[in-house]
Amino acid sequence: MTSTPARPGAHSRPDAPPFRFSRMESLLRGPAVRGVSVDGVGAHFVTDPVLVRDILVKDSKNYAKGELFQKARNLSRAGILAEDESVHRYYRRLAHPHLRSATVDDYAPLMREIARDAVLSWRAEQRVDVQAEMCRIAGAVALNTLFNGLPPQTSALLTERLALLSWEMIRKPLYGKAAARAQRRQCAGRLLRAREDFRRTLAACLTGRPGTPAPAAGYLSALRPQLHRDGPALTPEQMCDEAVMMLTAGTVTTASVLSWALYVISQEPLIEEKVLKDTAGDADADALHGTAHGHCPAGYTVRFLTEVLRLYPPVWITCRKTLSAVTLGAHPLPAGTHVLFSSYLLHRDPDRYRDPHRFDPDRWLSTRPAMGDSSFIPFGVGAKGCIGESFAWKELEIVLGAVIQEWQLSVEPGSRIRKAPHTTLHPRRLLMIPRPR
Repeated sequence: MTSTPARPGAHSRPDAPPFRFSRMESLLRGPAVRGVSVDGVGAHFVTDPVLVRDILVKDSKNYAKGELFQKARNLSRAGILAEDESVHRYYRRLAHPHLRSATVDDYAPLMREIARDAVLSWRAEQRVDVQAEMCRIAGAVALNTLFNGLPPQTSALLTERLALLSWEMIRKPLYGKAAARAQRRQCAGRLLRAREDFRRTLAACLTGRPGTPAPAAGYLSALRPQLHRDGPALTPEQMCDEAVMMLTAGTVTTASVLSWALYVISQEPLIEEKVLKDTAGDADADALHGTAHGHCPAGYTVRFLTEVLRLYPPVWITCRKTLSAVTLGAHPLPAGTHVLFSSYLLHRDPDRYRDPHRFDPDRWLSTRPAMGDSSFIPFGVGAKGCIGESFAWKELEIVLGAVIQEWQLSVEPGSRIRKAPHTTLHPRRLLMIPRPR
C-alpha cells in the first residue's frame, strides 16, 4: 500500500490511499504520520508510539473519540462512554470499587466455578465452536460477578442472550464494503435482534418493574439513580444502555483473546506443556496474577497471555478526533481532524520487538515496553484506558486454565485459521475437537 505524508495544517484528503488491514504493516515504513482514507473519509494514521502516547496521555484533553471504526458507542453514549469528561470520570469512579484488584480476587472462586462447569459440559471428540463457547463463559462471568443475585433461571437466560449478542458484535465489520452491506441490513439484522432481546430482559432486572425479578446487587445496580445522588444520573434508557455496553465490552474482548490463546496452544506443543504445568492447581492459578500489569516475568502463563495480547490485541484499531488545533510531532492538525492508530501495528514494530511475528512468551523475560511510549497498549493507556484490566487478567488466567486442564484441543484437519479484523480481532472461524487429558 502506498501512502502520502500528512500535509501540515491540512485535513487528510478523502482521495488519500485507502486503509486496508491486509496492507497495514506497510505503514511501518515511511512517515510516522501520513494521510489515509477510510470509506472516503480522510484521516491521519500514526505509527510512532511516542506520538500515540501524546494522543492518549500527554495531550488527551485535546482529543475525543472519532467517528471512524466505531465499536461500542452504538450501545451507549452516556456513562463511561460520555463525551463530557466530568460525566466519564464520575461513572469511572462509580465502577472502580467493583473492578479494582482486591475485589477481582474475591470474584476468582465464582469465575473458576463458572468456567469449570462450562468446559465439563463439552463432549470428547465432538466439535466445539470455540468463539461461541468463550462468549458464553465470559458472558456468564461478567453477569454473575458484576450483576450478582439474579435468580438462576434469569441468569441462564441473560447469559445465553449476552453470548449471542457478543458473538454478533465480535464479527460486525468496521469499515469497507462489508460494513456498508451490514449497515444497510441493520434494521433486519441478527445483531439488532440480539441486542433487543438481551436489552429487554436486562431492563426488567435493572428497573425492578412489577412482576419481574428483584434488581440484583453489584456494579450494575449502582447505576440506579437513587443510589448515587451526588453525580449526573442516567435515565432508565441510558442506565440500560450502560449496562449492555459494560457487559458486552467485557465479554467480546475476553472471548476473542481466549480464542486466540486456545488456538496458539493447539499449534505449539511445547508452549502447551508449559502453560499446562503453570496453570495446574487453583492456588497456582491465583498466584500467576501478581505482576501481570507491569508485563513482568511473573509466571509462564502471564508471559503467554501477554504475547497473545501483543500479536492479537482485541481492540486493534482506534480513532480519535482533534477538539482544537493541535501539533502532533511536527504536524499541525486543525480541529476536527481524524487521527488513527493501531495496537496491532504498534505491537509488531520491528524497532520495538525483535522478530516481531514470532510467538515467543519468553521475550517478556527481557522486553519491557518503554514508559514514554505506547508500543504495548492492549488495554489502552491513560485516563481512558480499560477500567476492567485487572478483571480481564484474572478471567483470562482462570478460564484458560479450566479449559486446558480438562481438554487437549486441536483444529480440524485442513483448517486454515485467518484473522478477522472486525469489532475485535478474532479468528474468522475456529472449530476445535476436544480430547480428554
